[in-house]
Amino acid sequence: NTGDDRRRTHDMNTANWIPDLFMQRVMEGGDWTLFSPNDVPDLHDLYGRRFAEAYTEYERRADRGEIKVFKRIPAVQMWRKMLSMLFETGHPWITFKDPCNIRSPQQHVGVVHSSNLCTEITLNTSDTEIAVCNLGSVNLVNHLKDGKLDLDKLKATIHTAMRMLDNVVDVNYYAVGKARNSNLKHRPVGLGIMGFQDALQELRVPYASNEAVEFADRSMEAVSYYAFWASTELAAERGRYSSYEGSLWSRGILPQDSLQLLMEERGGYLEVDTSSTLDWDALRARIGQYGMRNSNCLAIAPTATIANIVGVSASIEPTYQNIYVKSNLSGEFTVANKYLVADLKKLGLWDEVMVADIKYFDGSLAKIDRIPADIRTLYATAFEMETSWLVECASRRQKWIDQAQSLNIYMAGASGKKLDETYKLAWIRGLKTTYYLRTLGATSAEKSTGKGGELNAVSSSGGAYDSTRASARSGSESLSGAGAMSSGSSAINAAAANLPEPEIEGRACTMRPGDPGFEECEACQ
Repeated sequence: NTGDDRRRTHDMNTANWIPDLFMQRVMEGGDWTLFSPNDVPDLHDLYGRRFAEAYTEYERRADRGEIKVFKRIPAVQMWRKMLSMLFETGHPWITFKDPCNIRSPQQHVGVVHSSNLCTEITLNTSDTEIAVCNLGSVNLVNHLKDGKLDLDKLKATIHTAMRMLDNVVDVNYYAVGKARNSNLKHRPVGLGIMGFQDALQELRVPYASNEAVEFADRSMEAVSYYAFWASTELAAERGRYSSYEGSLWSRGILPQDSLQLLMEERGGYLEVDTSSTLDWDALRARIGQYGMRNSNCLAIAPTATIANIVGVSASIEPTYQNIYVKSNLSGEFTVANKYLVADLKKLGLWDEVMVADIKYFDGSLAKIDRIPADIRTLYATAFEMETSWLVECASRRQKWIDQAQSLNIYMAGASGKKLDETYKLAWIRGLKTTYYLRTLGATSAEKSTGKGGELNAVSSSGGAYDSTRASARSGSESLSGAGAMSSGSSAINAAAANLPEPEIEGRACTMRPGDPGFEECEACQ
């Protein structure tokens, strides 16, 4: 990272590509042997039992003195180093090699060597092929009706989406021939979801609940079922993808069936719910008759930009904050949780003091006593829920997905113990990949107000301002009712448009008659 600035690597996103053998030794307190890649060149393309057999043979050769360059350390020590680096720098991400390959429908024609940047694409790569995947996302919240998923509408949307994604394979521009050849040969697409958190709030279901885990399961089952069915219809109309024969599809093994393959390879350490509700036997029969148009059909991408455009929560993300300012290339704008605003209006609690209080608590409702407990639970933010709920929801989705999902891990009060438990749980629950680890800073900017020096906090009795929460001023941020928001806060300003003007507490200016400059002060005249 030196020399000409235009040729420097300013950003490099890295991930640990972890084999199951390593995780088993971590769980069992075993050792791990570090080798030079030159001495073990075939391990890069091996996974599952074949990797374990080759790796242990290399260890025996090292013990016999046939391999000179190696180092043996406790596997737990290596694991702790991975988690420490992840916590300190955000990299390398934790991704699991064996689930990505053992459950890959295309294992007969290649090896998955890594995921993409956002960790949801797990396709084969080689010297002759560069993986390409065309992505799309279903807005879940637009497919709810009478308090449940509207399966008929979801089916229609997915059938259209799969047809369009398949069209993109043919009309796309490919910068290099290896990418074009790979995409036309296998025709993978990645249909995912967005608005998951919004759908839960529409259904009045907290993210941190068994009901949310069940909804994650059933919603992804439906998306999976209709996506695979649409691909078989396209196969009947347009033909199978060229590398279909020998794939898991051709063997009648669907993504949820491949969990058994993973269990057999691991010999344990897999605890995954296998329930289903749809007629999968009918789908297997149809695939057996017509085949599949696409080697892969599903992947859950982050959807940060398109979710903003549509106006829903991103991907499968929990609510980050109920009010926050988002910055992108278009500028800065304030985002408010419209479901929360509607609920607070119904309760008669949405006023300028509430806006200021939510801002003071960084979009969290947990410490605002006058908001009912059930509302605070429903609108709990990402850092207020146990991380395990994110993993449990992701596990239910992963059983239906032929690729992976972009799963951010949110963790308040991060510690070595919590990191260890979370990522071990992710492995045991069968996840293929994880994305960013997001933690809270140890400190935050202290907030102050322009109204008489008191903070805009609300007491449990509903008083306007609670002076016990006031503290020293900080120039980093100023709260003063709705006016404290930036000029881009149209969402909040519109929501509070009908509120009465607040009374100004204290003097607007501290200057007194006779003070130097008083006569020229425009604010005082």
